[in-house]
Amino acid sequence: MSRRTGRGRTRRRLWRWRRNPLRRHEDIVEAWAILVTWVVIVVGGTVAGTVAARAAGQELAWQRADRHPVRAVLLTAAPAATPTENASYQAPAKVRWTGPDGTTRTGQTLVSTDLPAGAAVTIWQDGRGHLATEPPGPAEATAQAALFGTSVALAFGGLVYGSTALVRRRLDRRRHDLWGAEWELVGPRWDQKTS
Repeated sequence: MSRRTGRGRTRRRLWRWRRNPLRRHEDIVEAWAILVTWVVIVVGGTVAGTVAARAAGQELAWQRADRHPVRAVLLTAAPAATPTENASYQAPAKVRWTGPDGTTRTGQTLVSTDLPAGAAVTIWQDGRGHLATEPPGPAEATAQAALFGTSVALAFGGLVYGSTALVRRRLDRRRHDLWGAEWELVGPRWDQKTS
């Protein structure tokens, strides 16, 4: 690519900023809207994504600290796995366990299939003794927090970009109306014969 081609592309991208007798107020407003949009998307998206990722990471770390495994006894047999289900499939079953306060509790949770009633299983409970899911490990929690932060950043960027698209659409409509009004003034002159 030659230097001339690169400069030409830059000029085409920045045409709204150049002095031009055909440039309208709407063109300047649109140029500023585009610039502000990209700055807000980059800076705001980064901040929103980082804050969301940190909050998700803290929540997942709290879950790892609050939840712990407990031995429980199956009160009902776990249903058998069907041939179409994989080996890690779990089925709901009723279990009994001892809570942190020493009371016996019962509830329904997911356990491995093909277990008979009376079998010992490991379940997870929170600090209050309620059944909970197994918290993600540190690597999985980091991946989930990063995914959540990225999703928030993309959603933020999409919202800002969509808002700017609405502003640009209104500017285009206004330009179209102004061009129509000017054409009504100039158009009849073009139909006149010149001698």
